[in-house]
Amino acid sequence: MEKRESEKSRHVLMIPFPTQGHINPMVQLGKRLSTKGVKPTIVITKFISKTMHLQSSSLPCSIHFDAISDGCDQGGFAQAESIAAYLSRMEAIGSKNLRELIQKHNSSDHPIDGIVYDPFLVWVLDVAKEFGLLGAALFTQMCAVNHIYYHVHHGLLKLPISSIPLSIPGLPLLDLKDTPSFVHEPSSYPAYFDLVMNQFSNIDKADFVLVNSFYKLEDQVVDSMSKLCPSLTIGPTVPSFYLDKGVPNDTDNNLHLFQLESSASSDWLKPKPAGSVVYASFGSLVSFSTEQMEEIAMGLMGIGFNFLWVITDTERKKLTKELVEEMSACGRGLIVNWSPQLEVLSNHAIGCFLTHCGWNSTLEALCLGVPMVAMPQWTDQPVNAKFVEDVWKVGIRVKLNENGIVTREEIEHCIRKIMEKDLGREMRMNAMKWKELAIEAVSEGGTSYNNINEFANKLKRS
Repeated sequence: MEKRESEKSRHVLMIPFPTQGHINPMVQLGKRLSTKGVKPTIVITKFISKTMHLQSSSLPCSIHFDAISDGCDQGGFAQAESIAAYLSRMEAIGSKNLRELIQKHNSSDHPIDGIVYDPFLVWVLDVAKEFGLLGAALFTQMCAVNHIYYHVHHGLLKLPISSIPLSIPGLPLLDLKDTPSFVHEPSSYPAYFDLVMNQFSNIDKADFVLVNSFYKLEDQVVDSMSKLCPSLTIGPTVPSFYLDKGVPNDTDNNLHLFQLESSASSDWLKPKPAGSVVYASFGSLVSFSTEQMEEIAMGLMGIGFNFLWVITDTERKKLTKELVEEMSACGRGLIVNWSPQLEVLSNHAIGCFLTHCGWNSTLEALCLGVPMVAMPQWTDQPVNAKFVEDVWKVGIRVKLNENGIVTREEIEHCIRKIMEKDLGREMRMNAMKWKELAIEAVSEGGTSYNNINEFANKLKRS
């Protein structure tokens, strides 16, 4: 009976926004919680459960998955006529199914004590409170971005921005290009603008606000944000194998959009000299113009270094057959549609990461000591790139020409500065410093370690 009571007091539902970039940080936090005696159940949509490929080999046996309907079981976002329509349907149908799931667990030997939710799904907190459950928001973007959105939501920062540089407590001075796309171009993304701002509509009801970052990475921002919205850093949510090795067998993110096959990229990298390869990857959601794709291709071919370029099938179609053949014929490049990014970034051959600066990719590069060429596109990426270049000093941000294109010459110039110049050596040293601080944060006694303990202890029933 004592064991059963202990189990009952340690069960948490974890509900991510249904995209890979939001699911994997939630799963990684679940792994950390599992080492604290907590039983995490990750709740994904039925569409995600059918289309994502689960690697269960590095999942603790205490982590389970449940699937609920969001009303778009056959196509996810694509099934709805707009993002606004999808979110509305997900709230109506998802909240009903979440209530039923909680009731099911509460009538079992493993009742629910708390819910960790992505604040994109603000309604989850309301459902948690209906059942008297502890509710914790997990922000999967960096604290600086949340801080900016908080200021906009509460009217502390008026849009459109009328004067620059922009001064927000805890942050460096920001130009317009350094702000999230939803801030400097709010009318271009109305549904997404509402989505990111609504995160704070009921945040005062949350028992915890957790952030996928670590304290020393954003200490001034965290201190400033916590005066307005008390926040606990629990990151980086990078598999433990690459950090403190505190979670057994935690070598990889477990959910992927693509079917995983034997990795051509890993085999290709093996004989390459240390620091000789440029790794280029822009995530699964970035869509470039045909002109921009050609400039990236020509830039990579022009640098004279080995390069590994991850391109989705959709993006590859923007390159001419002749250009793809030319890239293969140059003998220095490999193009793949999927790559085990953590494994690649940790490879000794990687000297530079050409990236869109999505937060997960940025954290992974920081934790693996890899300098970056930042090529941000939208959402939080411009803020991440600002910190990469000017605060953490681990990379260079590309400059756009008058037509909004990053030219092949600019790509070559930035990569060469990292691969060949003294500046690149300094960036690698800085990156290694942040790697050590990331390890410190999640190791016993570190800030993230202690914050996760604090949350886990609150899940215990009195």
